[in-house]
Amino acid sequence: MNDLGSMRQTERLTSDEAGLAHAAEVLRGGGLVAFPTETVYGLGADATDAQAVAGIYAAKERPSFNPLISHLDSFGSARVQGVFDETARRLAEAFWPGPLTLVVPVAPTCTISDLARAGLDSVGLRVPAHPLAHALLQKTGRPVAAPSANRSGRVSPTDADHVLGDLDGRIDAVLDGGSSQVGVESTIVACLGGAPRLLRPGGIAREAIEALIGMKLEAGPEGGKSPLAPGMLASHYAPRARVHLNAASVGADEAVLLFGPEAPKGADAARITLNLSKNGDLVEAAAHLFSYLRQLDASGAATIAVSPIPETGLGEAINDRLRRAAAER
Repeated sequence: MNDLGSMRQTERLTSDEAGLAHAAEVLRGGGLVAFPTETVYGLGADATDAQAVAGIYAAKERPSFNPLISHLDSFGSARVQGVFDETARRLAEAFWPGPLTLVVPVAPTCTISDLARAGLDSVGLRVPAHPLAHALLQKTGRPVAAPSANRSGRVSPTDADHVLGDLDGRIDAVLDGGSSQVGVESTIVACLGGAPRLLRPGGIAREAIEALIGMKLEAGPEGGKSPLAPGMLASHYAPRARVHLNAASVGADEAVLLFGPEAPKGADAARITLNLSKNGDLVEAAAHLFSYLRQLDASGAATIAVSPIPETGLGEAINDRLRRAAAER
């Protein structure tokens, strides 16, 4: 039994056709697969499957729901997920495949889950250059969310042994492609209207980007708020309604977000009620969090009352997000 309390066995897959096919099958089935990119190894899950994405947070013990970068096999596939202005298009055509992530507005055709986007109306996209990553993405046929394949706060992995040292027994498989070439994460640039912003320095130099677009990159927003992308601080999606945490009772015109089989007093008369997980499963709760907040907010209720959620496992991240939603603004 591993330290997550399960009997999961992590397979080490070879970089041949059989290994690639099995890795893609695991991803399409909602599993977790670490795989090499030219920067570092990523911990992949089907980005369109919120429950699979929740598994990333659980395996990494990530303390908050930061938006994740979704990896695609081509610029054409990326355009289904995001809206590219002229600057974003030029950057994509110049540096993809490669160690550049572009944060762009969500396209109407976007299939990437709310949880992978941390509830935002923007999305971080990358087309990696590593041939094994490219082949895996083609076989999977879906966007793959993939932060670095290590536990939160630890050093990013550049080979399969590093991945197993951190995540053995926590994920389904690691696709062994040898050592990563770049060894640092991708550069992240936001193209969200106005001047493009450098959110995180990385594998593509600032100077190369500025030379291409003919202007200086602005810095990301400063301090104190939750990240718009890895390396950037900005506001998460916040509901219009006031959020009341650890609610012991509910008013008749309130919306209710439950967790587990118990309900606060008055919940049966609430305007609308949704349960993150009737069985008290924190992974299921994480998968539902952002979409349920949106549904409750759309009800028009002035207040969303939230049942207590334990601060263990993914409960820490769920409560972190809920506290941000409840903060005065």
